[in-house]
Amino acid sequence: MTELSEINEHSCNICQAGHMKPVRITYFTWLVDELITVPNFPAWVCDVCGRREYDQHAVNEISLLLAPHAGKANARSSRPKPAAWRSRSARTPTREQQ
Repeated sequence: MTELSEINEHSCNICQAGHMKPVRITYFTWLVDELITVPNFPAWVCDVCGRREYDQHAVNEISLLLAPHAGKANARSSRPKPAAWRSRSARTPTREQQ
């Protein structure tokens, strides 16, 4: 993840008076009916109005990790069986054929 200290502060788009300061906060999100918390999440918080903006790169990474199919093989990306396996299984009679 990008270090927030490397990114310059910027003015708040909501109150127009404050400055967005890089901080680490606890990020909360729902996954179906479970509350997920992520400590030390990079964000910016306005020093006047308190508005929070989360680091978009970090949000994308969390979204990928929490995606419903994360870590599961894709049906389309599964490799086909080698030709030797297909031909062997075609030659071997099934129980019904015996």
